[in-house]
Amino acid sequence: MVLTAQAQADRLGFDLSSEPEVGRLIAFFSNGVPSGGRVLELGTGSGVGLAWIVHGIGERTDVEVVSVELDGERAVQAQAMGWPEWVSIIEGDGADVVGTLGSFDLIFPDAPGGKIFKLRKTIADLRAGGVILVDDMDLSRHSDPELRNGLATVKDRLLQHPDLICAELPFASGVIVARRRKGDR
Repeated sequence: MVLTAQAQADRLGFDLSSEPEVGRLIAFFSNGVPSGGRVLELGTGSGVGLAWIVHGIGERTDVEVVSVELDGERAVQAQAMGWPEWVSIIEGDGADVVGTLGSFDLIFPDAPGGKIFKLRKTIADLRAGGVILVDDMDLSRHSDPELRNGLATVKDRLLQHPDLICAELPFASGVIVARRRKGDR
């Protein structure tokens, strides 16, 4: 599925997909989602990140995955890729949707909505022991000062949040992994 999604991204000229190293990390954390767990991706794009999530979950059918895409055409193209029945793709802005879908064990905010905008709601949706994985955090890769400042704020909020234990991983596009302390929710 990952190769299919990447081929679609290439065909459509969509160059914002997560790097393979980040994808493998997403798959790793997806594989650890508990039975009855839920995964949220904000920013479906062409489906590459979603494909890594599905790859990590594998043949299990006891996990629900929700992916949110702002662009209606992209959402339709991603929906047509033949995902397992436990995957749903919702058209909408992550900033509007986050906080309305319940709680999750793994959240991958890969769009401004829910990452730069409404990060507090994203964190609030994380279950105890749950993980938020944020990529594109190597600020030196971004020439747009507004984006760089927004991501710097994301970094500060994650690293300083009292309910999160964070690890900053200096590889690929720059990653921060944050786990909600157990017993906090």
